[in-house]
Amino acid sequence: MRFSYILAAAILIALGAWLYTGDIVVGGRGDQEPAIAEQNAASAPDAKPLRVKVERIAAEARRDVLLLRGRTEAEDRVTVRAEIEGTIELIAVDKGDTVKAGDLLCRIETRTRAARLAEAEARLAQAEADFEAAEKLADKGFTAQTRVRVLRALRDAAQANVEAAEWDLARTQIVAPSAGIVETLDVRKGSLLNVGDVCAALVDIDPMLAVAQVSERELGGLSLGIPAQVEPVTGGAFDGTISYIAPAADPETRTFRIEIKLDNPTGALRDGITSEITIPLASQMAHRFSPAALVLGDDGVIGVRAVDDDNRVVFHTVRLLGDSGDGVWVAGLPDTVDLIVRGQEYVTEGLLVEPVTETAEAAQ
Repeated sequence: MRFSYILAAAILIALGAWLYTGDIVVGGRGDQEPAIAEQNAASAPDAKPLRVKVERIAAEARRDVLLLRGRTEAEDRVTVRAEIEGTIELIAVDKGDTVKAGDLLCRIETRTRAARLAEAEARLAQAEADFEAAEKLADKGFTAQTRVRVLRALRDAAQANVEAAEWDLARTQIVAPSAGIVETLDVRKGSLLNVGDVCAALVDIDPMLAVAQVSERELGGLSLGIPAQVEPVTGGAFDGTISYIAPAADPETRTFRIEIKLDNPTGALRDGITSEITIPLASQMAHRFSPAALVLGDDGVIGVRAVDDDNRVVFHTVRLLGDSGDGVWVAGLPDTVDLIVRGQEYVTEGLLVEPVTETAEAAQ
C-alpha cells in the first residue's frame, strides 16, 4: 500500500476521534463557555449561593454645615449732601476720621444768612408790637377789629420769616446723620456747593455684615437667628447670626442673598473683604461608609447593594450628603442595613447570596 493512503487514513481516524469528544469552537465562542456555565450554575435551583462580604452599618446623627463664599459689607453707608447752596468756609474732618451723630463735617458761609435772620427778627418784633397795640385799642373801642386781624396776619408772617431764616442758617452746618468713618471728602475750603452736592460720605462698620448667595436647595435649612462663623482672608474668625434672608431670588443668578450681622467694635473687619462663611445646619440621621460600596443602578441612579433578611440582594437609592476623611455620608437607607462591601459588582437584585462578615472571613 502506498504511503499517501496510509497517511490519509491516519488523518481521518484522528479527525473522527476529535469530533467524537464534542470539544468544538464555533466562531471564537469556546472561551466563553466556562463563564456561561458558571452563570447558569449560579442561577440553577440547586446551585450554591455566591459569597459576598457584608458590613452591618447603623444610622448616626450627623450635623451638617453649609460652606459659602461671600464678602464683608458695611451695614450703613450714608452720602451727606448740602441742603442749601453756598461757599464752604470750614471743613471740620479728614478722610478716615471717626465721627458721631451730630458731629460737624463742613460749614457753609453764614454771614449773609445771619444778617437775614437778624432782619427777620426785627420785623417780627415790630409786627408783635403793632399787633399788641391794636389789640388794646380794639378792646377800648378805638380801632376796628379788621385792623387787628390784619396786624395779626402780619405778625404771623414775620414769625414764619424768622423760622425760615433760622432753618436756612442751621443748614449751613452740615453734620453727620449717624456715627461712622469718613470714607470720602471731595470738597475744599472756598468751593461752591449747590443744593444736592456731596460734602462727605460716611461708612458705618459696626456692626459689619457678611453677605453671600445661596441656592434654592441650600435655602431650606436656613432661618433668621442661626449662628454663623465668618473667616475673612485677612485673618481671624468672627461669630454672628443670620439677620436677613432675601424674600425673592436674584432674577439673573436664581440665588438668594443672606446677611450675617457681626459685631465689629474695634474696626478689625473692613468693608469688601472676601470671606468664608460656615453655617451649622440641623443634625440628621445618616450612614457613613467607604465610597467603594457605591454602585449605579440600572436606571443610572447612585445607590448601594445590600442583603435582606432572606439573604437576597436589594438595591437602595441614596442621596450623597458629603464626605469625610473616613468615608461618605448618605441619606435614604434604613436605620440598620447589611451593606455589601465586596462583590457588589457581580450580583443583581433578587439573587440569593451567602453573606460573610469580616469577622467570619478572618476565622476561616
